[in-house]
Amino acid sequence: MKLLRYPGGKSKLLSFLVNHLPKSKDIKGSYIEPFVGGGSVFFHVNPNRALISDLNPDLITLYKGIKLYPHKVWETFKLFPKGKAAYYSIRDNDTEGRPMYYKAARTLYLNRTCFKGMWRHNNSGNFNVGYGGEERRWAITHENLIEISTIFRKAEINNCDFEDVILGTSKNDFIFLDPPYKPGDKDLHELHYSNGKFLFDEQIRLAETLKSLPKSKHIHWAMTNSSHKDILKLYEGYKIEKIPFGTGDKLGIQTKSSNEVLITNY
Repeated sequence: MKLLRYPGGKSKLLSFLVNHLPKSKDIKGSYIEPFVGGGSVFFHVNPNRALISDLNPDLITLYKGIKLYPHKVWETFKLFPKGKAAYYSIRDNDTEGRPMYYKAARTLYLNRTCFKGMWRHNNSGNFNVGYGGEERRWAITHENLIEISTIFRKAEINNCDFEDVILGTSKNDFIFLDPPYKPGDKDLHELHYSNGKFLFDEQIRLAETLKSLPKSKHIHWAMTNSSHKDILKLYEGYKIEKIPFGTGDKLGIQTKSSNEVLITNY
């Protein structure tokens, strides 16, 4: 199941990740994902109970809209006109006061027709990626949205900071983490990500938050991250496995030298 084109998404790594993640039936608590992004791992696990979150408000509005109004989202999505002029008109229109299903349909439309699936905003917080064409728009169907809505209805969907999500976990929960990172680098400064950057200070805060979880809660977690030595040093004593393939240094380009790792506490 792939709903979005999303920078840093893990759909192409699933063949590796699935051998290291629990199946839905084996998660005694809830499945937790603080950086849900495109949701590839969440959709694959398809947990019975979940909490997913992201700092991107447009993304979370999209997910909530599909959860509650899959038919209205589809009807609105399919009525958007095609072509470059229509794209810029829809992109630049103010959505203030519009219903959730409209905002969700607009975000899905922009993601499916923008250039390379980038998710970039200007200083005013407005989506500003150029037009990319209609070829990938109709890879999504009405039936897909209905199926995705069913999955989302088993999840609480939030727009909040990762620390709040992690510290709110309960006994026997499982956390999958995919923080924003550039493979091999210490910091992320890429503009094609929704929040623009994820610096090493945030990596430190993430590691400290995970380490603060009481062992008595029996919370297992798995995380994909950059293989930069300073990031690896944050997780000395944990299981660290090199991901054998990935996107490497260039967005969307697969390589056998991924500079990415999977870190787990189990």
